[in-house]
Amino acid sequence: MLLVVPFALLALLVLGNWSPLRRLDLAITNHLHGYASDHPVWVRVMSLWTDAFAPMPLRAAALVLVIWLVRDGARRLAVWVATTMVLGGLLGPLLKLVVGRPRPDLPDPVAQAPGLAFPSGHALNAVLAAGVLLVVFLPRTRPRSATRAAVWLGALSIALVTGFSRVALGVHWSSDVLAGWLLGATVVVATTTALDVWPRARSG
Repeated sequence: MLLVVPFALLALLVLGNWSPLRRLDLAITNHLHGYASDHPVWVRVMSLWTDAFAPMPLRAAALVLVIWLVRDGARRLAVWVATTMVLGGLLGPLLKLVVGRPRPDLPDPVAQAPGLAFPSGHALNAVLAAGVLLVVFLPRTRPRSATRAAVWLGALSIALVTGFSRVALGVHWSSDVLAGWLLGATVVVATTTALDVWPRARSG
């Protein structure tokens, strides 16, 4: 799939410690860290968001959704949701070990996070959740309706703001987040295609 190519290229650049990427990551992190250090309210807002849309809460929400789909008779969709979240949840930690990239080491950090950096687990799982939201609920809305717009807004907000919050808090490099987004999108497209859920969802 096409999304695998940019993810693989980004991983190779990180593994090779490519200096332009390293400088860009450092510049973005330093700029956002400086802003966060001077704005404690901003840090609290980003921290609340990043905790609310962390991998575990998203997985818990996915489990509730799976149960609801099974009871609603949409068993194929339920299997797809579970497969998507589990596959992405396994790939993220595995690739972290393969790449072995450390997190930013900042003076006076505004937040802390354990483990390795690449790819961002928050960004990955946020895209998985956004994909689930779109695939499950878009077919249940009318074209050009306020409900459909709300689904799109919710999905984009979960993916984009969650990823941004990790860089804003200084616990990930920007390329970690980009990699998480790419990997999450890859998983969603792959499982949607393999299980053939989108055409079935659209037909009701």
